[in-house]
Amino acid sequence: MAELPMFPLGMVLLPGGVLPLHVFEPRYRQLVVDCLSDDGEPEFGQALITHGSEAGGGDERALVGTVAQMIQVEALDDDRYALVTVGTRRIRINAWLPDDPYPIADVEDWPDSSPDAPGLDDAVTSSHARVRAALALAAELGDVSAEVVDSDISTDPLVASYHLAALAPIGPADRYRLLTASGPADRLAVLDEVLDDVEAMLKFRLT
Repeated sequence: MAELPMFPLGMVLLPGGVLPLHVFEPRYRQLVVDCLSDDGEPEFGQALITHGSEAGGGDERALVGTVAQMIQVEALDDDRYALVTVGTRRIRINAWLPDDPYPIADVEDWPDSSPDAPGLDDAVTSSHARVRAALALAAELGDVSAEVVDSDISTDPLVASYHLAALAPIGPADRYRLLTASGPADRLAVLDEVLDDVEAMLKFRLT
């Protein structure tokens, strides 16, 4: 277990996902400065805000998140920062600590269970086809760009399960369900359940 600076947001970063950030709040500008001054890779945790707003504090925060590593940092005027981060690993949040001066949590890594479960390759292929079908419907509605439909995914089933969770045209609550799945097989099963509702809604909007 370790204390980690945290950046709660109204969205979900998944391992392997890319998250650009414009950092302008004073407390999060300080978070960036502190992360860059630490030894090792500059990183912080990202977690979903389950209730409340991103600005000003007073929000309610999820208990599972993802470590975000800064891979690009650009200093802007007025001490702001433009960041590009990538999700590296999943974490369980044991406790949210006082915001001093920014959110901090006691966390531990939470690796996926059964990353080599039998039948994963077939499950990935099936889920990929369903995600592409849902994206095609969403593109027809103008919700996503047509280029997203043909996005590549990893050949590693564990990584692919996260890629599909990130690509699927779903909201933060459903994406959080996928983040908290015990392992890739469970994640793909939950994704199929979510896509049942998503496909029905997209088809209804197209009628």
